[in-house]
Amino acid sequence: MGRYLVPLFGLAAMLLVGWYGYRAFVQEDIPLPLTETAEAAPQDRLPTLPDDWHGKIDYLSLDRRIAALVARPEMAGLAVAIVEDSELRFVQTYGVTDKRSGERVTPQTVFRWASVSKGVAGSLAAKLSEEGALDLDATLNRWQTSLMLPREAMSQITLAQLMSHQTGLTKNAYDRKLEDGESPGLLRTRLGTAPLQCMPGTCHSYQNIAFDTASEILGQAADTIYADAVQVQLFEPLGMDSARFGMIGLTAADSWARPHRGNEVRTLVESYWRLPAAAGVNSNIVDMTRWLRAQLGANENVLSVSALELAHNPLVKTGRVYGGDLARALAEPSYGLGWRSFTYHGRRLIGHSGAVDGYRATIIFDPAARTGVVAMWNSGWGMPFRIPFAALDSYYGSALDSQSAIDWLDLSDLPLPEP
Repeated sequence: MGRYLVPLFGLAAMLLVGWYGYRAFVQEDIPLPLTETAEAAPQDRLPTLPDDWHGKIDYLSLDRRIAALVARPEMAGLAVAIVEDSELRFVQTYGVTDKRSGERVTPQTVFRWASVSKGVAGSLAAKLSEEGALDLDATLNRWQTSLMLPREAMSQITLAQLMSHQTGLTKNAYDRKLEDGESPGLLRTRLGTAPLQCMPGTCHSYQNIAFDTASEILGQAADTIYADAVQVQLFEPLGMDSARFGMIGLTAADSWARPHRGNEVRTLVESYWRLPAAAGVNSNIVDMTRWLRAQLGANENVLSVSALELAHNPLVKTGRVYGGDLARALAEPSYGLGWRSFTYHGRRLIGHSGAVDGYRATIIFDPAARTGVVAMWNSGWGMPFRIPFAALDSYYGSALDSQSAIDWLDLSDLPLPEP
C-alpha cells in the first residue's frame, strides 16, 4: 500500500505547485497570509504618543495643559494637531464625542469646520483664477446668482470684494432668518433691500449668506456644483477622505462629535450646512491637518505658492479678532479671500475660526515658519481658541518678548468646577 501512496503524494504535490504557479503568473495574486516583519513606516504613523513628539515646542507641557482644559465642565471633546517646520509633529484627542455615551474622541472622529470652510472657498477661487477660469476682479453682475445688493452694488462689487466681506451689508445680515429655516437663495434676493452698514466696497462687514454666493459663482466657473468642484480639485488630490459637505457628511461617519452646551447635547440643525462655501465642511483632525499642510505650501501641485499668496493676501482691514487679551495681542487684522491675517509679536499669521451651535474650530499658522495649529471641539466654549497661540509661543521660545507674553492656557482665574 505504501509504495502506491508515495507516488500519489508526489503527484499531488506537483499538481498543487503547478496550480499555484498558474495562479501567480496567469491569474490574480494568491491571498496567502503574510507575517508582519516590520512596523509601519514612521511617516505613516500619526504622532499620537509622547515618544513621537519632537521639535521646538514643549509638547509634553502643552498636552498636559490641554488635558486640564478639556477636563473642565464647559468642554466635551477636542482634537488638536500641530505642524512644525512643515512636519506633522503632534496629533492628540481628548474627551468624548457624546457625554451621554462616553464614546472617546479619536483621530478619526469627524467634527464641523463651521466658518473655517470660508478658506476652502477662497483657496478654490485663487486656484481657478490662476488657471484662467475665473476673474476675481469681475463685478458680481457678470454671474448668474441669487444675490441682490442695495444701491446697484452688483455692478460695483467684485468677487474678491464679496469674498473679503466688502458688500456694505450689516454684519451677519439675515443669519437669524436662516436659523429660522428660511431658504438661503431667497434670503440672498432679499438682501437687495437690506440695511447697509457702510457704502458697498468701503468697509469690512462679516457675512455668511452673502458670502455663500461664492458657491454659485465658483460652481459655474468649474462647470459643476461647488461641493463637487472642491472634492475633485482640492480634497481628493490632498487625500482628505473624511472631508465632506452637509449634515450627512458629519452623521454618516463611523465616529462623529455631537454638539454640546455644557452637559446638554444639542439638536443638530441644518441651517448653516446649507451655505457650503461659508460653513459647509466636516472632517476629522487628520484631514484638517492635511489642509493645514497644503496652506503651508506642502502640495504645490494642488495649491501653488502664487495661489496661496492670492488667497491669503489681505484685501481689507477689519476690526479686532476674538476678544480680551487675545484681541489686543493680534495687530493689523485684515481679511483676504476667506482668510484672516494679523501680526502676532511681529510675525504675520494666517487663519480662520468657526462657530456654530455646539461646535468650534480654528486654524492658525505662520507661513514663514511653516508652522501651524488646527483644533476642533464639540462645545461652545471659546477658551480653546487660545491653543494655537500657546503652541506658537512655545515654538518662538526665547525670541518671544517675555514682557508681553501671556499664559494663554492659564485656568487659575476660572471658578472651580462643581463636583
